[in-house]
Amino acid sequence: MAQLVLVDVPASAVGVLTLNRPEVRNALSTELALALTTSLRELSARRDIRAIVLTGSGDRAFCAGADLKERDGMTDEAWASQHVVFEETCAALRDCGRPVVAAVNGVAAGGGLELALSCDFVVASSNARFGQPEASRGIMPGLGGTQLLARLIPPGLAAELLLSGRLIDADEALRAGLVTHVFAPDELLSSAIALAGSIAASSPQAVEQIRRALRLGRDRPLAEALELELECYRETVTHPDRVEGIRAFNEHRAPTFVDPDS
Repeated sequence: MAQLVLVDVPASAVGVLTLNRPEVRNALSTELALALTTSLRELSARRDIRAIVLTGSGDRAFCAGADLKERDGMTDEAWASQHVVFEETCAALRDCGRPVVAAVNGVAAGGGLELALSCDFVVASSNARFGQPEASRGIMPGLGGTQLLARLIPPGLAAELLLSGRLIDADEALRAGLVTHVFAPDELLSSAIALAGSIAASSPQAVEQIRRALRLGRDRPLAEALELELECYRETVTHPDRVEGIRAFNEHRAPTFVDPDS
């Protein structure tokens, strides 16, 4: 059996995880979700990795959503058990100790889009399409789609996509703020790796505190969110990376930051 998640380290401090079921558009099966969770945790635990790219093999799909052939005929109990596995995978992405960039090539639909939304941000190829078609299958998103999508794009557009199941192309996703960049298909992965590399070159401590402020401050009242930001800021000011970063700037050299988790 082919490896369900490919793990590669193509650049210094950058790891790439590739969903590897191209024959079924990288549809999310129980085994794929388990493999992704395991691979993500193992890669993020490595001290030499400071940023991660998540993508899908082939050019047809990032992930087309849950494998409906596997789900056909499932009992309610089996469905619920599988969904817990999927929940743990998305939680592992959201809670990952390293920034994760989703590089979407082809379709990201249903649970596939929710995987991408669980990453820090999304970049796409020009052939990408995005949507939450669950309502047309008699269900609804259950891995964060109704919450994460409406926090990222205009609420009215989120409601339309969730209720109608319409898929949008890369250009509309860019205009809406769902993705940050659109690249040619043959440039997507290298461009995503380069973006991840720029994150990996930053202070791990600063990156961690920025991510913390973004995650925890998003839904708080502004005054509370600003206090949280100051709390995170103080953590960076008292860290050795602050001294090194300023010194490197004045000495016209690249900084040598403290390894993550040291």
